[in-house]
Parts: sequence; C-alpha cells; structure tokens
Amino acid sequence: MTCGFVIPVYNHGTALEGVVKNLCEYNLPIIIVDDGNDEKNKEQIAVVVQKYQLATLVTRAKNGGKGLAMRDGVLKAHEMGLTHILQIDSDGQHDAGRVTRFLELAEQNPDAVICGYPEYDETAPKGRVEGRKIANACIRVVTLNNDIMDAMIGFRIYPVEPYYKLITRHAIIDKRMGYDIDMLVHMSWLGIKIVSESVKVVYPSDGISNFRAFRDNVRISFTYARLTIGMVIRLPILLYRKLSRKNKSGQN
Repeated sequence: MTCGFVIPVYNHGTALEGVVKNLCEYNLPIIIVDDGNDEKNKEQIAVVVQKYQLATLVTRAKNGGKGLAMRDGVLKAHEMGLTHILQIDSDGQHDAGRVTRFLELAEQNPDAVICGYPEYDETAPKGRVEGRKIANACIRVVTLNNDIMDAMIGFRIYPVEPYYKLITRHAIIDKRMGYDIDMLVHMSWLGIKIVSESVKVVYPSDGISNFRAFRDNVRISFTYARLTIGMVIRLPILLYRKLSRKNKSGQN
C-alpha cells in the first residue's frame, strides 16, 4: 500500500501550514490543491509548498468546488502511483493524530473506504450537528448500508483505483458541499466496503467556514433527491448485497 494525503484548499491559506506540519511526521506525499484562491491565499499556499519537501502543488485556475479539487488531487495521486489517499480538510478541524489508526485500518482493509465520523466537542455549532443527523440518516437510506456513520466528513481514506475509474468514466455531478456524500454513495453502490472510525473535530472561534447554510443545505437536498432516484434503479442489487452482508454476519 502506497498512501498519500490530498488537501483541497479554498480560503484556508492561514490554517494550511499547521495541517501540513502535522502530516509531515508520517513521511508520506502531501498533495495540496489550490482551488482557485485569491492572491493572499495563493501566497500562503506557496510558502507552505516551498517549506515542506513532501508537498506537491496542484493549481486550479478558478474555484470549482471541493469535488473538482479532489478530482484533480486524485488524478495527481494516480499519476504518482499512489494506491490510497487520505483526504483531509485544510481548515485544521480534524485531529491529525488519528492518521495512524486510519492507515492501520486501510492496511487491514485495502479495498475499503475508511470513513471518519466526528467526535464533537463544545465548539460544534448545534445547528450543524443536528443537520448532520439528517444527512447521515439519508445516506443509510440511499445506500441500504448501516456501516456508514457519517456522510459529510472530509477525513477519509480512499483506494485510488475505484476513485480514478469513477471520476474518469462519470461526470462529477455535485462539485461542492454535496461532494463527500456523492462520492461515498457511489463507492457503496459499487460494492466497496465502508469502514467507519471516529475522529475528533473542533470548530475554532476564528475559523473560516466555506459552508453557507441555506445555499448548501438546498444543494445537499437536491443531491439526495438525485441519489434516491439512483438508489431505486439499483434497488435489486442493493437489496441482494444487504442480504448477503446479513447472512455473513449471522454466520460469524
């Protein structure tokens, strides 16, 4: 297994160095995707890339959203010959100390997605936490997969090959806040195992969020509406897989 990190960056140039510094202890390639940032953030990103030898920069000419930024990062990972990538957000909210545990799980489950689910502290906005519960219930409906604990967290390990096939054979429909949901659902639809593991998430008082409540909740609602249609089309296959998982669990 050859793993690296992919960090999509938009408006988080100030927080990026702290994230990269924490990841350097793992001595793995770090792919930083500049998703069409302004000049100030571009300068901050450039400083980080120059300072840390493990960092490789991928630059997008204009902001395209998290989905397109991750697509470009995974294309670079594939070009570099990486078999797995650990996606982590650039805002410093995720506990990088959990990387070791996630890498261990990926070694044990090389064909699976290792998907984080958040352990919140008192800094978490209540509205975000409650909204997350709805999103998590919906993803289990459209996948018929109870192994998925969280739909939206940006801390997860993907095997590169199935990801690469998805993005080169299918258009990314949701390019922004629905991306993490969309990708996880499509991985589950492919029959790829989802392993859930906890990670601490903090919300710094001076943090910058790219989430816009009304706009992005509407977009996520449309994402789930589209995925529900896709689920209905795939229903016989999903039911068969669900029954197979249940039988295997009973045998164990």
